[in-house]
Amino acid sequence: MAKVLGVGGVFFKSPDPKKLAAWYTRWLGLENDGHGVSFKPATMPAKGVTVWAPFAETTKYFAPATREFMFNFVVDDLDEVMAQVRRGGGQQVGKIEEADYGRFGWFLDPDGNKVELWQPK
Repeated sequence: MAKVLGVGGVFFKSPDPKKLAAWYTRWLGLENDGHGVSFKPATMPAKGVTVWAPFAETTKYFAPATREFMFNFVVDDLDEVMAQVRRGGGQQVGKIEEADYGRFGWFLDPDGNKVELWQPK
């Protein structure tokens, strides 16, 4: 059987795509080539993975965002990235949490999308 090998992209709508892309470039360092951002496997930490996970319609995990999706980015320094997000006007959601497999933080971007940040151990 043929199978999927990985996530090839995350595509979503924005009221002002250029403005949102510029915000992510400035505050999270995403290098947008005009078509989007390409994440190369070599930039992932040794224990970094990409997760594909459907959630129940009733989940509160994406709150306070009202969207039916949430982004998750792997980061190299969670505390500094969260500080950058706050300086850029992003709204932190909750407190940073520790897990056996890393640290997590959340924020709302200028479009109101909830974003999860993960710093693997």
